Amino acid sequence: MRNPDAEPDADASPPTEAGRHATAPPESSDPASTPASPADASVPTTAPRPAVHRVGRGALLVELDDLTQVQALHHSLTADRPEAVDEIVPAARTVLISFDADRLAADRLITELRSRDLSPVPNREGTLVEIPVSYSGPDLGEVAELTGLSEQDVVRRHCGREYRVAFCGFAPGFGYLVGGDPLLTVPRRETPRVRVPGGSVAVADEFSAVYPRDSPGGWRLLGRTELALWQTDRPEPALLTPGDRVRFREVR
Repeated sequence: MRNPDAEPDADASPPTEAGRHATAPPESSDPASTPASPADASVPTTAPRPAVHRVGRGALLVELDDLTQVQALHHSLTADRPEAVDEIVPAARTVLISFDADRLAADRLITELRSRDLSPVPNREGTLVEIPVSYSGPDLGEVAELTGLSEQDVVRRHCGREYRVAFCGFAPGFGYLVGGDPLLTVPRRETPRVRVPGGSVAVADEFSAVYPRDSPGGWRLLGRTELALWQTDRPEPALLTPGDRVRFREVR
């Protein structure tokens, strides 16, 4: 099940098995439009936190304050999954949890969710995926101009951080990566491209991503990787899943 909160716009976000080092989908064309939080004005400020909304009989939508809490709750539930929980889908401000309502009462699950630790996930947790990138994207110069950096500094800073897959959406295999250099925060293009080649490495707002296949998109393209982020003949088609750690490595 895909969290509706993570639905993207025309833009949407993977490497080959060779890129995975250990144990380990966006976009609409507007990354910034990605994960809108379904704020519920009916929830009083004194209501228990986090706010939990029922979605039908067998699902709950947990509304959180920020991506840090989203990652923390997803990590906690993945590491210690409650019995009868079928699927856990993080987005930008929410986590959607489906469960077997015949085996687990919603009220009991809500109580457990509110008891979970929402502290930041330790940096070393999660599978590390390394993505080799040829930094020759058509927007590299534009990003340099927007940030006041040289193209070389943009590349150096983009490779200089370890990212984490916060959530997936927009298209199969498209992961929204957080943890990048704040100086590389740039808006998406005013006019999205009709076609962005699969494998394009891009930035928009606070996110980095890799387009898993050809699609429309409005993110700014820094480079390209040959890794396959989405491959249906693999046991796990998506190379990147929420909670994975990612490093970009420059290749020429």
